[in-house]
Amino acid sequence: MAEQNFEKALERLEKIVNELEGGDLPLEDALKKYEEGIKLVQLCSKKLEAAQKKVELLTKTPGGKFQLTPFKENTE
Repeated sequence: MAEQNFEKALERLEKIVNELEGGDLPLEDALKKYEEGIKLVQLCSKKLEAAQKKVELLTKTPGGKFQLTPFKENTE
């Protein structure tokens, strides 16, 4: 599979999900689509993780100065 951008990978993944949910595919074709879908999920996850690492927040310190701090995901 050639390297895809996030949007194209997500669009393809949505199409695969719709095809699998339709239930009209022969088992072998469904398995191939499922495997392709798994690869696309992994690709999208890697791209999202890379984007998250790039995100930084500009925060104001108690002294009134601004500083860049890494984005931390709220896990609550």
